[in-house]
Amino acid sequence: MSHENAHAEHYHPTWKEYKWVALILFLITVVEVAVYYIPGATSHAAFVPSLLIMSAVKFAIVVMYYMHLKYDHKLFRALFTGPLAVAIVTLIGLLFLFSKLAIRLAGRGA
Repeated sequence: MSHENAHAEHYHPTWKEYKWVALILFLITVVEVAVYYIPGATSHAAFVPSLLIMSAVKFAIVVMYYMHLKYDHKLFRALFTGPLAVAIVTLIGLLFLFSKLAIRLAGRGA
């Protein structure tokens, strides 16, 4: 099979799939906004993690469908997700590291 035939058989999402993806992204955004405007929700311990999780889900959906990463070669997926995983682990580690410092500084009244 020639390179042109292999490229022609490459799957591309239909308008119907894009419509569902857009609807899902819209619904997640509505939930994010609703959570923000619920009285007392911003002081709850799960407020920030829930918004971060919803944001991460939306990011993954956009990358998979609108950037076509879901349908790309595995090498391209690895080149994107590998450094992304390293960045996420680094950021989580820094958050834990500096949260101890922030707690210590808050205790001093600084």
